[in-house]
Amino acid sequence: MTDMSFDEMPDGRLFMGGEWRAGTGAEITSVFPADGSVNRVLRGASRADGTEAIARAKAAQADPAWRGLKPHERARYLYAIADGIEANIQRISRIQSRDTGKTQRETAALAASAAGTFRYFGAVAETMDEDLTAQRGDSLTLSVHEPLGLVAAITPWNSPIASDAQKVAPALAAGNAVILKPASWSPLTALELARIVEATGLPKGLFSVLPGAGREIGNLLVEHPDIAKVSFTGGTSTGRALARKAAEKLMPVSLELGGKSPTMLFGDADMEQALAGILFGIFSSSGQSCIAGSRLFVQRGIYDEVVARLVAATKRLKVGHPFDPATQVAPLVHMDHRDEVAAHVARALEDGAELLCGGAVPEGEEYANGSYYLPTILTGVKNTDRICRDEVFGPVLAVLPFEDEADVIAQSNDSDYGLACGIWTRDFPKAWRVGRAVNAGTIWHNTYKQFSISTPFGGERDSGTGREKGRQGLRAYMTQKSFYSDLSGAPHPWAGAALEEA
Repeated sequence: MTDMSFDEMPDGRLFMGGEWRAGTGAEITSVFPADGSVNRVLRGASRADGTEAIARAKAAQADPAWRGLKPHERARYLYAIADGIEANIQRISRIQSRDTGKTQRETAALAASAAGTFRYFGAVAETMDEDLTAQRGDSLTLSVHEPLGLVAAITPWNSPIASDAQKVAPALAAGNAVILKPASWSPLTALELARIVEATGLPKGLFSVLPGAGREIGNLLVEHPDIAKVSFTGGTSTGRALARKAAEKLMPVSLELGGKSPTMLFGDADMEQALAGILFGIFSSSGQSCIAGSRLFVQRGIYDEVVARLVAATKRLKVGHPFDPATQVAPLVHMDHRDEVAAHVARALEDGAELLCGGAVPEGEEYANGSYYLPTILTGVKNTDRICRDEVFGPVLAVLPFEDEADVIAQSNDSDYGLACGIWTRDFPKAWRVGRAVNAGTIWHNTYKQFSISTPFGGERDSGTGREKGRQGLRAYMTQKSFYSDLSGAPHPWAGAALEEA
């Protein structure tokens, strides 16, 4: 297993307005979820730190040295950041695994994805055209896009480097300054990203990384009059509170929130393909994913067979250390989160659910000090039960039967969320009908948890608003301006005789 020494970790200073300085906010402790050891103790950002970073960002963004750059010139910085990430994938992977408990195989893939995100939005910046709108009078009419100014990116602890890139890359490509606030449980990966960004020579002040308490630095970023947009990924309750604050200043927000995503398995599906995808959809990342397929609907005729095979396979999944290449299910991010997941399972059992596997901390010395939880399958539940309504954000699968298309569509849509959905069937017209009828921002057919930076992502209802990724993901960080230029050369007739008399 590959690890890194304490001295190799980011040293705990924050990247504020282009300078590395100790924060003056509350203390943050990054813990390795596999064994409870401390990665780093640091001081988070205070309101004073945030206020200074915002002032520096405002000045840097208004400087012609940045604001006057052509899109292809800005793109060079994004390409350089992508190169820096790729050159440091193993280091980033180790830091993120220690910060979050994810397997090194997954964190390496996330780092590679982040590099691709910066490279993609560099290319989008180079190739995005403005609009010559249809002429309907004696004016040449155009639509142009300009940067919003200062953007705050607030990211979650479960996939920091990828989430950071999905916000920072398009915001910089659009010409903004960016203040990134990572989650307090996983602050180190974003600080490593700051080191890479700094090495590209990006003008000072355009990028800051300010981990800190949401009630302090998070509220400041939402409320400050110089912040033009907040892009947030996290829990629905926090997203609602953020949106209310943003409404007071009429500020645009992008919110990627929670999910309780349904997966539906029809009787005509390729069973081997489907079972593998279902297991991956819920138990990879230890279930700590907003799009985890946590509600599985199985057509009644194959229900018993599917449940038996899923339980047998789940019991064989390798629960282990993040640096063990054989590990499939790593520890949860924090002991507090593990206890919260366990509480969801306990409530489900109180409500009458049947526990078929998991539902406990694994036994053994190697698990003693880590925040591990066994992959869990529950049956005997109704779609109205709490375990089918509440986001667990852990390796917990609820399995329910369904009769036909109408039944599974109705059950899938009977949810406050609308983030993602998986459909397993050999019948494409059926998948198309069902996918179009389900309320979700992303539909996977005969696959699950596959992403492309070129394809928009976002949710409906309590899963959020707005879209990230795709070519239009750049426009989400810009404001649109219309431009009229007269072609006639004639005075406007409204002035008429009054102008002649003058």
